[in-house]
Amino acid sequence: MVSRSFVITCLSLIALSIYLFVSAPPPLTEEKPSGTTIPIEQVFAIVEAENDVVRALWTQEIVGMGKKAGLQFDEDWREQGAEAGPLPALFLRETAKSLEKNPVQLSLFLGSDFPINDANQFKDLQMEKFRIIKQTRKSQFFFLQDTGLYTAMFADVAVVDTCIKCHNEHKQSPKTNWTLDEVMGATTWMYPSDRVTLDEMMKILGALRQGFREAYTAYLKKVETFSKPPVLGDKWPRDGYYLPSAEVFMTEAAKRASYETLAAIAAALEPSVKPYQVGIRVAPTKATEPGPDALQSLTQPSAISANPVKN
Repeated sequence: MVSRSFVITCLSLIALSIYLFVSAPPPLTEEKPSGTTIPIEQVFAIVEAENDVVRALWTQEIVGMGKKAGLQFDEDWREQGAEAGPLPALFLRETAKSLEKNPVQLSLFLGSDFPINDANQFKDLQMEKFRIIKQTRKSQFFFLQDTGLYTAMFADVAVVDTCIKCHNEHKQSPKTNWTLDEVMGATTWMYPSDRVTLDEMMKILGALRQGFREAYTAYLKKVETFSKPPVLGDKWPRDGYYLPSAEVFMTEAAKRASYETLAAIAAALEPSVKPYQVGIRVAPTKATEPGPDALQSLTQPSAISANPVKN
């Protein structure tokens, strides 16, 4: 039997998760810590999963389809006169820049043993852990003594030709024979505590989602300078020379990420309870998932039960 307090917690998480993804996150406030704490390893896994969803959305729906519609993407996209947007790795960098400005002390970067930018070169313990990742593809969690930060590294695998082509043809690339399904680097997260409260975890998620929004908004501001800017609204590059607004982009991100995130949070809070026991369905990350109205309906008390969800 799932406790009433746990049900209420799940309801609150669902409502807050939807709000944070579609709306701008609320400002940080001083709050009393709750009794329940969550290992930072589980928090790292949650933010990595959300990052994977948003990067895939950007790579496939904006960069991939955008090129077919006539949009350009380049590493020098911020240069004056450049009519282009950020490549996938640079979209992640924009997100990381937002996190650097946020009071939440979550750090993010994408490193490699053969980076185009020397600043992204793994060294010392991180290099040792990355070698393990390349051999096993298993995530690595450890403490960096010199920085005092708990760290997680997740394999960044080449899954699209665009990334391979860019790295293989770049004049400063130290490696020019990348292939599909090869581990090109590792997404690396850092945080100063080994456990966090539920409030702290939600602030971490809010900071990350704000980073996604700011990264996409930076692109839209650049688009405004184009000699022929695409039409902004509810259409996507797959429909033609269009771009979704920030709200539409974030809503789609919510559709693709929220179920899995909420299930992971529920499991982290009460490991003995499986996602299906609280009525949270872990849905595939496809554009055919239910829209915001369907997600909103999950905040109704009847949507949460102690019974398995039937197909």
